[in-house]
Amino acid sequence: MTITLYGIPNCDTVKKARTWLSDNGIDFVFHDFKKDGINADLIKTWLRDVPWDVLVNRKGTTWRKLPDERKAAISDNASATALMLESPSVIKRPVLFKDKKSSVGFSDELYQQIFQD
Repeated sequence: MTITLYGIPNCDTVKKARTWLSDNGIDFVFHDFKKDGINADLIKTWLRDVPWDVLVNRKGTTWRKLPDERKAAISDNASATALMLESPSVIKRPVLFKDKKSSVGFSDELYQQIFQD
């Protein structure tokens, strides 16, 4: 079973998730959005488990800098996917993929629940 953590290395939340995984002896692969890229199939996989309005980080700087008409145009999986492909920094981080399931964000409680088995 491969566990993959997606994000960008300088994100504080991604750093916390990476530290938590390492401190708990969990082997994982880190996929850097900016260096390794993302594609529509990967986003589609995440969207099976995470709604687009959760996966798109509407509290982040990248979202806030978008023109209002661009924000208003994001209304479904297809438009959200196009935005995430254009601007991967708009993706809420980190995205964890384990056992063919995706989860977004990090907290001790969330990861304890995911890795309780």
